Amino acid sequence: MSLFDFFRHRATQQGGLGSQDEKVLASLLVMAWVVEARDPYTGGHLWRVSRFSHLLADKAGLSEEEVARIAVGGFLHDLGKVGIPDAILNKKDKLTDEEYAVIKTHPDVGRRMLAGHPFSTLVLDAVFAHHETPDGRGYPQGLRSGQIPVVARIVGICDAFDAMTSSRPYRRGMAVEKALSIIRDNLGRQFDGEFGEQFLALGEAGRLDHVVGHTDEGIPLRECLMCGPVVVIQKNAKPGDLVHCPACSSEYRLEGDAAEQLKPVATGAKVSPGRLAPRPDETLIRGLVQQSARLLSPALSGG
Repeated sequence: MSLFDFFRHRATQQGGLGSQDEKVLASLLVMAWVVEARDPYTGGHLWRVSRFSHLLADKAGLSEEEVARIAVGGFLHDLGKVGIPDAILNKKDKLTDEEYAVIKTHPDVGRRMLAGHPFSTLVLDAVFAHHETPDGRGYPQGLRSGQIPVVARIVGICDAFDAMTSSRPYRRGMAVEKALSIIRDNLGRQFDGEFGEQFLALGEAGRLDHVVGHTDEGIPLRECLMCGPVVVIQKNAKPGDLVHCPACSSEYRLEGDAAEQLKPVATGAKVSPGRLAPRPDETLIRGLVQQSARLLSPALSGG
């Protein structure tokens, strides 16, 4: 069974997905989620980039179909990181030049993974070109300004903003205002000028705040006592459920009412290796597919 066949089978087990095309789209999203789960400090990154991208594309006045396509591309943009060794992906210190060169291969790995996939044209630009920059110093092709596809210009801004405002082992996430000032200072060089200005307007109006530091609508990342904000709580979580820190394996019991208010309380235990395997947030993925499927139906059907 090929890798894509495996994830298609996994997605097929989800209830509520209507057409086979929706199941195939879900398989891509599940795969991206599992790739993200390899790095304990990127929990919710794909959802946040997808939401930021949706907000920016909508602000830019793009069509509903294009907004939906860009939101899906935002979720899938890091698909190629499946090819990056864990030792590099999870390194806590500064990368060497050689290690950074390996990181820079992930857009092309993603492109090759999508080769021949029925939905490759739907998301390829986001996967392959989100690290291109207007000054031509991006990668993998060194494209400049207007050569960069619209979806990649949008996802690139949103990806960088989330990286700046998210915590890492060696630093806490920046304040929104500081991250916006960095984008402002690099318009036309690292960030597309037109879309960058619109993103700044969203940020200054407070329209990004409900996404920053969250893993789903209304659900913030929770703190591990040892590792910081890395504990992901899924929408269908209930009081009494056990969760764990993906960085240090500390176990927590959820206390509270709805998922939005649940808080992890340390049990003092470490989880068993069998529970460390990533479990895709099927509720989140199903929601994204169902939100997108109607608008993307021409692309999903090949029309």
